[in-house]
Amino acid sequence: MNRRSTRIAALALLLCLCISLLSGCHGSRDHHGFVMPAEFDTSRKYEISFWAKNDTNMTQVEIYQKAIADFQALYPNITVNLRLYTDYGKIYNDVITNLATDTTPNVCITYPDHIATYMTGENTVVPLDTFFADKRYGLGGSELLYDGPTQDEIVPAFLDECMIGGTYYALPYMRSTEACYVNKTYVEALGYELPEVLTWDFVWEVSEAAMAKAADGTFLVNGQEVLIPCIYKSTDNMMISMLRQLDAGYSTSAGEILLFNDTTSELLYTIAEHAKSRAFSTFKISSYPANFLNAGQCIFAIDSTAGATWMGCDAPLIDIAEDALVEFETVVLPIPQFDPDNPVMISQGPSMCVFNKEDPQEVLASWLFAQYMLTNDVQIAYSQTEGYLPVTSKALESDVYQDYLSRAGEDNELYYDIKLDASRLLMDNIDRTFVTPVFNGSASLRDAAGMLIESVTKSMRRKETVDDDYLEELYADMNALYRLDQSGASGSGKQNLGPLPDAAVALIVCLGAAWMLMGLYVGVDFLKKHRKK
Repeated sequence: MNRRSTRIAALALLLCLCISLLSGCHGSRDHHGFVMPAEFDTSRKYEISFWAKNDTNMTQVEIYQKAIADFQALYPNITVNLRLYTDYGKIYNDVITNLATDTTPNVCITYPDHIATYMTGENTVVPLDTFFADKRYGLGGSELLYDGPTQDEIVPAFLDECMIGGTYYALPYMRSTEACYVNKTYVEALGYELPEVLTWDFVWEVSEAAMAKAADGTFLVNGQEVLIPCIYKSTDNMMISMLRQLDAGYSTSAGEILLFNDTTSELLYTIAEHAKSRAFSTFKISSYPANFLNAGQCIFAIDSTAGATWMGCDAPLIDIAEDALVEFETVVLPIPQFDPDNPVMISQGPSMCVFNKEDPQEVLASWLFAQYMLTNDVQIAYSQTEGYLPVTSKALESDVYQDYLSRAGEDNELYYDIKLDASRLLMDNIDRTFVTPVFNGSASLRDAAGMLIESVTKSMRRKETVDDDYLEELYADMNALYRLDQSGASGSGKQNLGPLPDAAVALIVCLGAAWMLMGLYVGVDFLKKHRKK
């Protein structure tokens, strides 16, 4: 080999080494690059933060506190600091704020839509596939100091909701769906018989019939001056569920936004019609459906099954004055459907994610606590506070939980029949539930879906005209307000993957520099030979 060939080979070897080193560096920064410690170091002390949400329900707070105390008794070297919020949106906003300063919590109760946004940071949320499968500290692991569920003992439909891009980034904590809490007494007083499965046509017909008034201006069905026959708590779920029932577009798993379509427009025209007559309203416009239902001022109150403890004249968490209560029979049914033969309903409820930290041992300590929240004692206790469902078959099939379900109606506290009916509703329909695709921007898309209904309802109350021009302008406003063409998704279906990682940028620079060096070498060699000539 001559000197020129030797130098070129050396440069090529240098280039390969650069690529190898940078590839190794990139691997260490990859989201999937977390390495589980060989052992949990119990000689060290750890302090982890747990951000959770409760509905101003002190029983839930006490359950969190007991779970932490019981966990710390097992792991005395781990201190868990609880921070409570009354709203998931506030948790989301605080996490986003803390991402920039690397002061995120260790464990956080949240939603997959929110996690997708958290993941826009670098190595923020820990991928859990490795944790799940670890034989020592994974789900049902041999080294756990408590009886946690195996992966097979987590309800598959609930676990699948925690997968983003083919990787698990969360553990389900509790699950709920939506239900329609019906004043059966008023439905029958209006001359109707409740079907086993409500349809939207039935709900709209009964709601409009209920608007009939007496000569003195009071409503005939309740004798009061106030009546809103149908109130929907979560209008984002309302729009999403309606579109799903009609097999219409909302979004794709690739992040393509399909919300602004002809079916959406037809739905909004129908909603506008019933908003105009005041037969329909929303939580944001009027207030909690439960308050109107319990006062005899609502017939169809649509809310989460987790809100069952507020529903009905005997509810344990009634939020209105006792003298405002009206006696009536409450029935819990699935949300209204377009096709009663094929009912579908949304699956929702909080999950838990673990945030990455510099110390792998701290992350492992966080994982041990997150996993502890899936033990039967925690799952069953928390589910009994409201109409939530435990997320593990281990808890659902336990003698303790089955006994709980069997005692519906024994009292209006722990065994409140409406609450247990709501739990059974989801339990009997798990296979009919659905979730929406998760991507960076899916949380904003959800907000936009709800705001379409809120905007149309408000406009009808203001006696504005809702027509094609109105909807075209509304769609444009929602697109701009929620930056749907600038987030992780766009109407074209192309995802914004964000800036290149630092390692990728460095690799490109290195490649360019290497080629420049080789070009410079060839040029200098050429000039030397030219001078000799």
